[in-house]
Amino acid sequence: MSIIILGIESSCDDTSAAITKDNVILSNLISNQSVHKNYGGVVPELASRAHQQNIVPVVDQAITEAGIEKSDIDGIAFTQGPGLLGSLMVGSSFAKAFSLARNIPLIGVNHLQAHILAHFIKKKDQTDKKTPEFPFLCLLISGGHTQLVIVKDYLEMEVIGATIDDAAGEAFDKCGKVMGLPYPAGPSIDKESKKGDPQAFSFTRPRIKQLDYSFSGLKTAFLYFVRDKMKKDEHFIDNNFSDLCASIQYTIVDILMNKLILAARETGIKDIAVAGGVSANSHLKMKLHENAEKHSWDIYIPEFEYTTDNAAMIAITGYYKFLKKQFSSQDVIPHARMNL
Repeated sequence: MSIIILGIESSCDDTSAAITKDNVILSNLISNQSVHKNYGGVVPELASRAHQQNIVPVVDQAITEAGIEKSDIDGIAFTQGPGLLGSLMVGSSFAKAFSLARNIPLIGVNHLQAHILAHFIKKKDQTDKKTPEFPFLCLLISGGHTQLVIVKDYLEMEVIGATIDDAAGEAFDKCGKVMGLPYPAGPSIDKESKKGDPQAFSFTRPRIKQLDYSFSGLKTAFLYFVRDKMKKDEHFIDNNFSDLCASIQYTIVDILMNKLILAARETGIKDIAVAGGVSANSHLKMKLHENAEKHSWDIYIPEFEYTTDNAAMIAITGYYKFLKKQFSSQDVIPHARMNL
């Protein structure tokens, strides 16, 4: 008998709802909040208020698009953390109420785990989709997290490396802000970098032992570099914009790949996956394909719609937790910080 899960994602500034039937996605709706672009980052209070306005119509539309009735839903999964606490509370409160009203299981989901399990989402015409074999190695790179994870099973994961300060996504955003780019800056840098020379400028690389990452020093080095150059030429950014984008992107991706190569060598794992918003970066994808050929990797890159925050990944994780009967009680609370 098939299992239908309603997924709710509200960890940051996107309100999303999705319906899955087993591991097949039936609908995945996302309501974005453009207001934050005016502030150079997400404003938590504005985000939570927007979630309150959006969550009911988004869920209603997801159910309608999936072609089901509320009575068909077997369980409701929601993002328990990590994320902005106010935003998480909106999603968790809705999920609790829906669970009580329909008398169906409530399933709290770790947002980071869900990013990784996005690889197992299938569309109706993708029943033969190739997915990673356990154990596989995943580079999880989102706005606030950069981790290397050994994925031993759907719900069993081990973090073997993580950032000790800023994440790769934060480095893109903060360096983009220095250049006057709107939030989020990653996509703009990626687009502009195609016109520039990635070797035009060189930036400090962190020397972090083992498999951990650090991007705080790179962000600071970029800030000081641009500041010093602008003292001599106030139009430095405009005159070198494409090269700056290409160079900082090249550096961030190179740091990410060096640790990933080391992790693959140390673990002996050949199935390599990426997940999270930064996994959509074109230069990262190119380097993954280059190293896959060089090191005989099988690589897995999620479809673009499943790289950013979305409820489909919450629903698919909820499905696997439903199979294991890993349900949450009504006193479950959201957590701003939550480890894998």
